[in-house]
Amino acid sequence: MADKVKHRICRCAGGLLMSALLLLPTQAQAQGASHSVTTDGITVTIETDKEEYKAGEEVQYSVIVENGRDKWDISASTFTYSNTEGLTAAEEGSMPDSLPEIPSGESHTLTGRLVGAPENFSGSAEGGAAGLAVGVTAAVVAVIAIVAAAVVLLLKKKKGAKAAALFLAAALLAGEGLPAQAAANETITVRPYVNFTYGGQEVVIRAVMELKMEQQLMVIESEDRKTYQKITCHDPSIFKDFDGTYYIFGSFLTGGSTQDLYNWTSLDARIQGGFSQEVRDQIKAWNKDENADGWNGYLWAPDIIYNPHMEKYCMYLSANGDDWKSNIVLLTADDIMGPYDYAGSIVYGGFDADNYGETDAPKVLGESEIPERYVVNGIANRKWGDMWPNCIDPCVISDDEGNLWMSYGSWSGGIFMLELDEETGLRDYSVTYESNEHSDAYFGAKIAGGSYASGEASYIQKIGDYYYLFISYGALEARGGYNVRIFRSQRPDGDYVDLLGNTPYFDRLVQNFNLSVGVRLMGGYKWRNFNVGQVAQGHNSAFVDDDGRAYMVFHTRTANGTEGHNVKVHQLFMTKEGWLVAAPYQTTGEALKPDGYTVSEVAGDYEIIRHELDIDYENLDVNQPKFITLTEEGKITGDYEGTWELESGTSYISLHFNGQEYSGVTVSMEIEYTTIETMTFTAVGVNDQITLWGSRCP
Repeated sequence: MADKVKHRICRCAGGLLMSALLLLPTQAQAQGASHSVTTDGITVTIETDKEEYKAGEEVQYSVIVENGRDKWDISASTFTYSNTEGLTAAEEGSMPDSLPEIPSGESHTLTGRLVGAPENFSGSAEGGAAGLAVGVTAAVVAVIAIVAAAVVLLLKKKKGAKAAALFLAAALLAGEGLPAQAAANETITVRPYVNFTYGGQEVVIRAVMELKMEQQLMVIESEDRKTYQKITCHDPSIFKDFDGTYYIFGSFLTGGSTQDLYNWTSLDARIQGGFSQEVRDQIKAWNKDENADGWNGYLWAPDIIYNPHMEKYCMYLSANGDDWKSNIVLLTADDIMGPYDYAGSIVYGGFDADNYGETDAPKVLGESEIPERYVVNGIANRKWGDMWPNCIDPCVISDDEGNLWMSYGSWSGGIFMLELDEETGLRDYSVTYESNEHSDAYFGAKIAGGSYASGEASYIQKIGDYYYLFISYGALEARGGYNVRIFRSQRPDGDYVDLLGNTPYFDRLVQNFNLSVGVRLMGGYKWRNFNVGQVAQGHNSAFVDDDGRAYMVFHTRTANGTEGHNVKVHQLFMTKEGWLVAAPYQTTGEALKPDGYTVSEVAGDYEIIRHELDIDYENLDVNQPKFITLTEEGKITGDYEGTWELESGTSYISLHFNGQEYSGVTVSMEIEYTTIETMTFTAVGVNDQITLWGSRCP
């Protein structure tokens, strides 16, 4: 299979920028003056045909760029020169200023000719000394000028970054699309130089080259390619029906079905057709959204369960409104496709003294007048979100004892939890809650978030011995930094913690998009067989199938500059320490090998993606592969150096490099969009909870 995989040279505008060539005096080198500098596998050599020249004599020089970096190409480029005082082009065109694309493993040589004016290089001792003094003075001035320019540029970049961030935020809020940006994969800076003597004067030619690098794509032969039937469904919630069919339901009452978790059929029209006008009006009774597009434009993130006590399919649906005036309604049906009947509302948000009586809050609280806390932090003074949730994004689960729970909420006041009545599917009015920092008598127990820190789309799933809480941080747009975090608890209502012991609470406003709180299952990434990176993965659901395999279902956007999105499913695995990690590729039926793999089966060359937290999501940045070799002797070589080992008789793998230990599992998978099967691993850092994916190069 390996002979069917080729490397395609990726062409990207960009290039080689040479800033000012500093000319500093030093001793001449040996005959055929030459000096090489190597940075990150790129070697640049500047050499002259002689080590010593008379004044007025022509200097023949070469600039040799060697690309020794595996699987990375240097983009085509142009650059500018700045030479020692008095050295100029021997004739027009004798100072070439462009490089072609230089693929990995290849090199390119530029040749040129320079000459010095006799009046600047007399060749006498006195002239040489004078020239040297002038050279030193010019060099010092050049250094000062360049340092000053660098400081100004740095300041401009800092201000520009803030301005760009503000511009992006404003454009997104205004609903304006931003053009796609061609991502410069990486920049390598190389500073080559060479020493020689001209007119009795010792000189140094220096260069600063900023080489724009483009990672090579992996090209798959047509017979090895695999396509998936995709659908668009925002905020997908998964449900497996009794006949084995998987269904997802999403915002605006969209959805689909599948038999294999990667080929989907859209069911938008059928789902929306299961609501009569009467039911639509009942759902709308509390909601006051004036900006919704169509009758279903304000209906978000439904969650479906089958309630055996009621013998009904129960849909818990967000009816989003202005000024937090949202509620979560229960709809029931005898068939998963409907028609659905209105059963009632679970919880109301955004009430004030005038409409407090229209909610069930008086019944829950036993108070006919609105309590003062909902006025102090209320709608009128725009402080509702300081304490209270936006009542959207429900997730309903049944615990091991058969108790029914619903988590809900978004940003603002945080994520809350209520117990439901198993017989009615509605709120259990016999359960009471305290009112304190992390609880409210009406809204229930707070389990995460608060203070307007990002966090929405809570989803809870029991996997193994723990309940795992999934939350999406960031804003849902492609440039919004959307990403899924997980915490775990032995109870559905918490307390939840991440691998490092952090809780999901935020009692003050924090910009947590890239914060190391919660294990981030994945960030923006791009495998070498992807034409475009994947970003803003989030608002997931999760489930454990009949065979015990666990999965995460989510929507993902791409780094192509649009807001297009589609549904993906990745299998979830549990590390030896009981933490969930996501498979590197979308599922196609892979399974862990019960007795694990041998060292020889796992060893080999890998591309790995380390899901770094500090990612420039506003510019559609993605993590790209680095390359390592897992040797049969247990060594890690390549871009990272360290050790690795397997636990005999299991799928567990541990890797040690950069002072970090990663714990995970090995599994054979199909490379996404192909039929090529390869060994992979997925792991999480036990000290930094950074996730790591590996895929053996075919």
